[in-house]
Amino acid sequence: MAGGTTFHFLDASPAEALAAAREAAGGRDVRIGGGPTVVRDFLAARLVDHLHLAVVPIVLGRGVRLWDGLEGLERDYRVETTSSPSGVTHVTLTRAGA
Repeated sequence: MAGGTTFHFLDASPAEALAAAREAAGGRDVRIGGGPTVVRDFLAARLVDHLHLAVVPIVLGRGVRLWDGLEGLERDYRVETTSSPSGVTHVTLTRAGA
């Protein structure tokens, strides 16, 4: 892509995908993109250092529930929320000790 951004799609476990991304990044930050299933898998494996989620008050229909199966997440992450006048709520999770 213009500017040097490269996307790689892998069929691997979250830990394997993160290891490959770290190697490819050569010491730079790694960002993981995807939908709620990808995010949930990485959170469940406790592989996320920082997550910023913008929750928009619009109902789009059915979909995948992000928080299912992540009970106890607050023990390992500091959770902060900020609401904006537009109704968007920003949820930030930072791994404890990160």
